[in-house]
Amino acid sequence: MFLKKIIVGPLETNCYLIACKNTKNAAVIDPGGEEEVDIILKNLQENNFNLEYIINTHGHIDHITGNRALKEKTKAILLIHRLDAPMLSDVNKNFSIFMGKERCSPPADRYLEEGEEISLGKLKLKIIHTPGHTPGGICLILNNIVFTGDTLFAGSVGRTDLPGGSYHDLQKSIKEKLLVLNDDKIIYPGHGPDSTIGEERRTNPYIKN
Repeated sequence: MFLKKIIVGPLETNCYLIACKNTKNAAVIDPGGEEEVDIILKNLQENNFNLEYIINTHGHIDHITGNRALKEKTKAILLIHRLDAPMLSDVNKNFSIFMGKERCSPPADRYLEEGEEISLGKLKLKIIHTPGHTPGGICLILNNIVFTGDTLFAGSVGRTDLPGGSYHDLQKSIKEKLLVLNDDKIIYPGHGPDSTIGEERRTNPYIKN
């Protein structure tokens, strides 16, 4: 497996490029910056990867800004949970209007649902619906890794004070979908450093018992 983190956009979003080394099929999770699309494309070209999927963990602008350019250059399939799909085309819902740059994404080619698996060559990404930060927030499990988007961070959790956010739903998602995983599962969040499920279970002050 190939895995690379690329920090993108003014809010320093973690964008992840993953690929099956055997088949060269690749996916990008949360291409949240326009300027960094060239970096993603360079990595694809250098490794002879075919970008099959663009996956958004949710619909906020700092996770979707690069969708359009990346899709135009690669023809990759754009995926997001159906509950966040309206955010792709609405500058108010994705909050780009409040950041001084109105940005929209092409519509999703397909919606993601709880429990489904995305095949990427010999790799399989399992979708977990984790509402709270947004109604359609998702996490993805790949072997011993969990891409947690803005649901769970190292030492923190996603904010819930924006429209569509729910503190109750976020805590429920974390407890019932993430903390049930093995302690050694590595989390790769939407911002900041990586951690483990066990570390967050023991030390994260924002997870309520």
